Amino acid sequence: MSEALDWNAKTITEFRANEGRVGGVFEGVPLVLVHHRGRKSGQEYVTPMMYLPHDTEPDIIYVFATKGGAPTNPNWYRNLTAVGVGNVERGTETYPVTVRDLTGAERDGIYAEQARRYPGFAGYARQTAGVRTIPVLELRRA
Repeated sequence: MSEALDWNAKTITEFRANEGRVGGVFEGVPLVLVHHRGRKSGQEYVTPMMYLPHDTEPDIIYVFATKGGAPTNPNWYRNLTAVGVGNVERGTETYPVTVRDLTGAERDGIYAEQARRYPGFAGYARQTAGVRTIPVLELRRA
């Protein structure tokens, strides 16, 4: 198992054992598990990721395809946008979501707020400047 997959597996186990809470670098931050199907394989994957809750709509969250500042988008982003649906584990609840890829000023404002709250996201944007714009997805309870 690769180091990233091993880390994901440990995070998923801890998340589920502690009603959506984990320690380490993600202690105290909003974290969800996003379920998505491989667009080619059809295999189900689960990916832990930080999210930003919508200001007024509890059924909307935003996730960020940073891939740690890598020059390419993560597979989970391509999987979710290919089918437009997925599932989210948030705390002890799992529910279906629709997926919307944000653009323009809407995307920029959401990303800026996440970077304000968590400065590492500003670093990811600097790393990808001129290479790609980090996508922001809106996940809305279906």
